[in-house]
Amino acid sequence: MNGFRFAGIAAGIKKNGLKDLGLIYAEKPAVGAALFTRNKVVAAPVTLGRKTIADGRIQAILANSGNANCFTGEQGLADAKNTAETTARALGISPDLVMVSSTGVIGAPLPMEKFESGIPQVTAALVEGGLEDFSDAILTTDTCRKIVRRTGRIKTDSGAREFSILGIAKGSGMIRPDMATMLAYVLTDITIGAEDLKQALTHANERSFNRITVDGDTSTNDTLVCMASGEGEAIVGNEPSFAAFQTLLDEVCYDLAKMVVKDGEGATKVASITVKGAQSREDAFRASEAIAHSNLVKTAIYGEDPNWGRITAAAGRSGACVDQDRMDLYFGEVAIVRQGRWLGPEAEEKAAALMKKDEIDIILDLNLAEYSDHFLFCDFSENYVKINADYRT
Repeated sequence: MNGFRFAGIAAGIKKNGLKDLGLIYAEKPAVGAALFTRNKVVAAPVTLGRKTIADGRIQAILANSGNANCFTGEQGLADAKNTAETTARALGISPDLVMVSSTGVIGAPLPMEKFESGIPQVTAALVEGGLEDFSDAILTTDTCRKIVRRTGRIKTDSGAREFSILGIAKGSGMIRPDMATMLAYVLTDITIGAEDLKQALTHANERSFNRITVDGDTSTNDTLVCMASGEGEAIVGNEPSFAAFQTLLDEVCYDLAKMVVKDGEGATKVASITVKGAQSREDAFRASEAIAHSNLVKTAIYGEDPNWGRITAAAGRSGACVDQDRMDLYFGEVAIVRQGRWLGPEAEEKAAALMKKDEIDIILDLNLAEYSDHFLFCDFSENYVKINADYRT
């Protein structure tokens, strides 16, 4: 990616000896935008990050796993500032250009001695090819890296100008974002203004990270950052160029969000629920969200059971306007309910066969108006309970 370098090392923050301290560095100050958790219990790096990104400029991101630096009071905020300042000194830049983010266990203070020794090491390790090391350094219960690369073009009078977008994310549990996922970083070499970047990121987030759930829990540390280096040949300067950038950014964020769901703690299947025919956008959102968050729906998907009653019941309790006698329900292209009536065992058998796939599409048509919305979610298995029962021990 033009204009960026990466690093990831094992600084000893995690007890298992895996990589736990990562750094993204832009060769010159980049245009930046960020979105954060809506949880009222927020980690120190989120409090600091909101101030850091306020002027729309950023040059470095220091991220650690193994410790969330949340519920750590004034000392936690002082430690977050200290790590930003230490990183800035090592890079020779202003602390105001360094964002820090953390993920891990809530309540424990940062092991500052690990940062004091680790920051010089991670700074020295910066290379253009260090992306995978950085990705490894931000993982917690994740089972895999989450990296997406895309290239797009903007048409100009003198020909097409190419630009690239790179996305890196971590997230597996405690996923009901209400803004983003646990941690996500999107980098681009395009030239774009801060206001346009924030607008594009907000739009992309709303249709991706804000439409996923693993377990219905909103993290204290959710952070989504986008940095634009301006090192590429493409410029966002008019509506068509903005639209081209927006389209590609939407794709990158959606693909990252889907990776998070697919890697959900204990997950074996990814499901999408689309609610259409709602009376309003709010109703479409409410109904799809309620279905995606339903533990009964999620366990039915794990059991490969097309339990349509659980889906329609979740829509009914969502607060959306529904008429059970007008509902149609599909698993893929297989209709299992029409006009509020079950279509019988043969239809259910066909739907059950589809549920053996790794990815399942569910469509609920309320047949009331024209509005629609969607959610991505995963099933619940026994492993989710095991992972979270043992998380701190």
